[in-house]
Amino acid sequence: MNVIKIKTALRWISNHKKLVIFVITMILIAILSSCLTDGGSASLAVGMIIAGVEDGKHVVEGPLTTELAREGSPDLLLNEIDQQIVKIRPMSTPIDQISRYAGSKHAGSMVVDYYSVDTKPTVTKLTDSIPASDVSEGDETPIIVIHTNNNDMFDPTDTILVQNVSGYDSNGVTESGQDLMLYVINRTNEGVAVMAVNGPTIAGVPNCFPAISSGVRLIRMGRAASELDVQSPQFEALPKKSRNLCQIFKMQVEQSTLQRLSNKEVGWTMSDQEEAAVYDMRMGIEKSYLFGVARQIWDPYKKEHVYFTGGIWNQAGKNFYLESTTELNEDTLVNLMREAFTGNTGSKRKILIGGSGLISKISKLEYTRIIHAGQHVSKWGIDFAELRSKFGCLYLLLSEVFDEVGLKENGIVIDPEYIQKYTHIPFSTEQLNLKKSGVRNVDALVMTEASCLVLRYPKAHMRILTR
Repeated sequence: MNVIKIKTALRWISNHKKLVIFVITMILIAILSSCLTDGGSASLAVGMIIAGVEDGKHVVEGPLTTELAREGSPDLLLNEIDQQIVKIRPMSTPIDQISRYAGSKHAGSMVVDYYSVDTKPTVTKLTDSIPASDVSEGDETPIIVIHTNNNDMFDPTDTILVQNVSGYDSNGVTESGQDLMLYVINRTNEGVAVMAVNGPTIAGVPNCFPAISSGVRLIRMGRAASELDVQSPQFEALPKKSRNLCQIFKMQVEQSTLQRLSNKEVGWTMSDQEEAAVYDMRMGIEKSYLFGVARQIWDPYKKEHVYFTGGIWNQAGKNFYLESTTELNEDTLVNLMREAFTGNTGSKRKILIGGSGLISKISKLEYTRIIHAGQHVSKWGIDFAELRSKFGCLYLLLSEVFDEVGLKENGIVIDPEYIQKYTHIPFSTEQLNLKKSGVRNVDALVMTEASCLVLRYPKAHMRILTR
């Protein structure tokens, strides 16, 4: 008899699972509630999330708060406005998009002064030819004074590699196949005093100088100290001061009260107008960030100054030229990537943004093992085409802004590690109460941002110019 009752009970539970789960849940809630009381006085009600019968989420024992909303439905609440606008057509405004993802520094003024540190030069050329050493037996190893395009880049104990001038083996008779190396003894107003490290032996005098023509490349290399040296020539790097101005970008959206109350064939609301306005505003910011001119002028009608921000196009420190009369080939693209990634100590992943003409030329190339097109890469909310080479990786993207300003055959390579946004007024929205002020019967919203963009290390960025 007991077995039959147990089976009947189990069958009833099986047929009423949802009811049983609900009853058990309520019992647990009652137990927890009793545990939260102390000395007969109820504690502060704190909501909790429980699972529903169909995997839904429910809040019990308290009000719905923002914390509970984010816990139970992470996508329910919108983020701040600056995070919302990055979702509006990011492919059309890549510079603005990258600057928002990278974050910005607060600027306490509309005028932004910033410093960038350049690298010390490493390459120069010989301006005067050097004749072969004229020595006699018993003479000391010769020391000569050379003249270069930039004598100041050398310090005592530096070593210099003379490109395409052969050095000699230790016997001083046979050419080694290695380039000649020099050692800097001193630098004066007259020039740079040097000795040869692997020069020829002439009349029994070791490390003489072979004949060297003017115009050869000299490469500054590492310093070589002696055993008793405890000091070295000082190295000081002074940062270079640059300036940019923040520009106040504004966009206002209005909708009359009658327009808002009227029936419409489609659901065109104030929010739709805001999105369109944000896109137009971002396109304007994009063009200013790229090609703006840093100036301050006096508006005679407003009786105040207006600030204009300078674009990064004119801040880039290098140029690469393409010939408009010839098609782009793989050799030229290799040279482009070589110029973009060498001589600037920048990162090995950079972004190439160009007009439709330049992107079309690059797209027509047949890639090989040397340069090949990788898969599409998504970064900063943008989909890039990837170009890989031994020099580095380029993220390729079309920018119609270049077409609009008449530079469809040109582009710019930027290093995202050395691009910095300064913000005096963060992107914000403000409701204008034009009704109460008696201006007009409309709902009005104004969007504002005061910001500028700078390249912290100009030589890490390169303009691509077609001539």
